[in-house]
Amino acid sequence: MREAPRLVRLMLAAALAIALAVAFQAGGAHAAPRIVGGTPASTAQYPYAVFLTDANGFQFCGGTLVTRFKVVTAAHCMAGTQPANLRVVAGRDDKKSNAGVVVKVTRIWVNPDFTDVEAGADVAVLTLASRLDFPTATVAASQAVYQPGTLSTILGWGRIYEDGPTSRYLLAATVPVVADADCSVAYQHFSARSMVCAGFPKGGVDACQGDSGGPMLIGSTLVGIASWGDGCARPGRYGVYTRVASYADLIFNHL
Repeated sequence: MREAPRLVRLMLAAALAIALAVAFQAGGAHAAPRIVGGTPASTAQYPYAVFLTDANGFQFCGGTLVTRFKVVTAAHCMAGTQPANLRVVAGRDDKKSNAGVVVKVTRIWVNPDFTDVEAGADVAVLTLASRLDFPTATVAASQAVYQPGTLSTILGWGRIYEDGPTSRYLLAATVPVVADADCSVAYQHFSARSMVCAGFPKGGVDACQGDSGGPMLIGSTLVGIASWGDGCARPGRYGVYTRVASYADLIFNHL
């Protein structure tokens, strides 16, 4: 049976962000999602963690600041999105606060090989209209970082559980890198060339809807971009992330 990746649904959510913003502002419980099994985190500790909104302030994805003018996110987050309707929010833990900085986007580069999340190539680079004076993450350039069992940090403002409510606050969780062979068993569409899995066989900790495009980090190095999976934190169904090192040259070309 074909998997039903959590973030295929998010492609539609991103495309319909303007319409959904009305429901979110009215207090809709399912408007925008967060990290499952996470704990409160701070942009003081992770200053390169940013979130994306439409022009009305509706948060629909995450991203990672990699230079003062560039943010790396997922290609599927950009479905139906134009620069004029996109904002990047940095330095804000609480989405309902006025902390931090909101900047406009002048250009969106989407990997031209991207078709859908199960086919890989799920990476995009945003060019900001103004400089963000925050520390930046390093882009992984070596496949050596993907050793099974290596602990990584995932960050986001997505759902607290599958189909659950939205989070106001940035959350973080620690998940191990999963062996490619184990991920291939979990997902027939997994590609070790373009993807990496992270999580626990028993589930319980995972990225979820609304965390799309957000970082998977080893230290301050961006090694993965939240991309897809089957549900959220289900046993044996790991989170799947874009394997950043496989696209490092492309990313660097747009920095």
